[in-house]
Amino acid sequence: MKKIKELLEKQTVQKLFLCFWMYAILGWCYEVFLEVVVYKWGFTNLGIMFGPYCPIYAVGALLFLLFFGRFMKKEGGIALQVSRPFIVFFGSMAVATAVELTGTYILEFFTGSWPWNTYADYDINFQARIALSPSLRFGMGGLLFLYFVQPFYDRLLSKPKPKTLNIITAAVLVTVVTDFILTLILRY
Repeated sequence: MKKIKELLEKQTVQKLFLCFWMYAILGWCYEVFLEVVVYKWGFTNLGIMFGPYCPIYAVGALLFLLFFGRFMKKEGGIALQVSRPFIVFFGSMAVATAVELTGTYILEFFTGSWPWNTYADYDINFQARIALSPSLRFGMGGLLFLYFVQPFYDRLLSKPKPKTLNIITAAVLVTVVTDFILTLILRY
């Protein structure tokens, strides 16, 4: 109970909620960049809702924090400093690939398919659900996320006053719930 009270006083729940949706938007931007700029396929909203977010990226990011957050802050000697990026890379690769694989099964169960079944064309893939090339990008993404993006988000979310943070959180919550309901009604 003391731990929950401490989290609420620091507004950790609000910050994690806002981070979740910032990660989801960043993931959506990454997907759009790949489709439009790298692969030149043209724009398709690969998000499962109407808004510009891919929640699966947010799940992965929160799991990165869960698995590696304390590890990133841990003090240590040269061996830790040298090995940390490798551990984070391979750990992020494993975590994100597991999230993606699980996400395909969940989406297939609820919707009949998953939006990224293009992995069939990759040399090394599993049931077109996951592939080595994206998994390597997930490892790089984990490094970028834990070394740069999360510290930036931490600084960004430390600036608003508690009341302002509550208002922002409520606005995002209303937006996301509305989007979710409209998605269920209009798409499925």
